[in-house]
Amino acid sequence: MSTDQIILSLLSGGAVGLSLGLIGGGGSILAVPLMLYVVGVSSPHVAIGTSAIAVAVSALANLLGHARDHNVKWPCASVFALFGIGGAALGAALGKAMDGGKLMALFGLVMLLVAGLMLRRRQGGGQPDVHLDTGTAKRLLPPLAASGFGVGALSGFFGIGGGFLIVPGLVSATEMPLLNAIGSSLVSVAAFGATTAASYAVSGLVDWPVAGLFIAGGVVGGVAGRKAAARLASNQKGLVLVFSGVVALVGLYVVAKGVTPLL
Repeated sequence: MSTDQIILSLLSGGAVGLSLGLIGGGGSILAVPLMLYVVGVSSPHVAIGTSAIAVAVSALANLLGHARDHNVKWPCASVFALFGIGGAALGAALGKAMDGGKLMALFGLVMLLVAGLMLRRRQGGGQPDVHLDTGTAKRLLPPLAASGFGVGALSGFFGIGGGFLIVPGLVSATEMPLLNAIGSSLVSVAAFGATTAASYAVSGLVDWPVAGLFIAGGVVGGVAGRKAAARLASNQKGLVLVFSGVVALVGLYVVAKGVTPLL
């Protein structure tokens, strides 16, 4: 690995960590294009496998904080994640089987979708005491299982965290408040990322040095992002608008790069 690639890996990881710390989500969607077009990872499949590791580690780091603050609805989060692991394994297998150019073109379209969803005001439900137990299982298990499997499949297919889908999925299935959905979603993000990473690693589609550098940069960027978020809290809507614009522009670039395979 060249010195330039080491520096670019650290900076790219820092950019993802910064965005996650600054606006609380969406940063992992940039990991694959950064690895592919900035760091110079060898193929789309290797970029997806490598980014999945960074996504899983980042989610675990953030999960610890939410767990300490009692924001995680563990039974609901665990069921969603368990069924999602099956979906992520299936999605990863399908992703590995698809042509890399076509996969990246579809990835660009997903980035455009994410940019649009980020502009929508996220709302939580009105059931702060919701809990999965024998009394509520008949009502909560089916939507949690179905949503978890579907979101997990998309996460595994594209190698992304999927938090932008997991959070509304948890809210719609359980009516839990937004803060609980955000904290609980990290269980699934970590599980899906680890499942996808394991699938790609078995196939030899992970660049381990880049993954380590990306994670190191993400830790530093995340700290900086959280500090900046505290100072810029009054302008959170503006930050989301700017970031969604960046995601949309990168998505258009990725689509343009990979549109030929879809024609």
